[in-house]
Amino acid sequence: MRTNRLQLNTAKTEFLWSTTSRCLHQLPQLPLRVGSDHISPACAVRDLRIYIDSDVSMRSHVAKTVSACYSVLRQLRTIRRSVSRSVLQSLVSSLVLSRPDYGNSTVVWSHLLSRLQSVMNAAARLIFSSSKFQHITPLLRQLHWLNASERITLKQSVLVYKCLHGSAPVYLTDELCQVENGEARQRLRSSSSSSLIVSRTRLLTVGDRAFPVPVHVSGTVCLILSLPHPL
Repeated sequence: MRTNRLQLNTAKTEFLWSTTSRCLHQLPQLPLRVGSDHISPACAVRDLRIYIDSDVSMRSHVAKTVSACYSVLRQLRTIRRSVSRSVLQSLVSSLVLSRPDYGNSTVVWSHLLSRLQSVMNAAARLIFSSSKFQHITPLLRQLHWLNASERITLKQSVLVYKCLHGSAPVYLTDELCQVENGEARQRLRSSSSSSLIVSRTRLLTVGDRAFPVPVHVSGTVCLILSLPHPL
């Protein structure tokens, strides 16, 4: 900050101690001194419109996203009879669905994905003016909407495809390694395939959520493989 001739604004500055959920009670609660200012630790901070908790559980991000989506849905419900269904669907897609889709790759827990799915269900019922007791699957199929977990898998797959074809950032491309490039697997029959080497991690809550590791969605493991042909 001194190099860029900036002055610390204590009222607009936050810092976060990050650890696993079991060690949250061990985090220090004393303010951090930066120069002559003291900054208290926060339980959740916002970075690029994504709220990060101390245990990286993404509960705060999902809670604020769901709250904002339902607020927009309540406003759209007041004009539902004044616009056509196609216009209402466009409004829902641009004002509601764009919020859960942003940063949804950071959400891997099934109970949090169910909350994002509830937003999509409420949006679909609003478009068709259906009751909460009507089955939601036919409505989602008619709208050609993927489920919350499927949207994350699709986004990750497209990102991996871009990494393998040189249209993604270098810091993501370097994280992926194909089987044919692995020194210990060059003599295996799998080296002729386009599969990727899945890294092994120690912690399920943190390590398995890294980009080069399989995506855990609804308790299942989806291996991300390269696509043989362009989309």
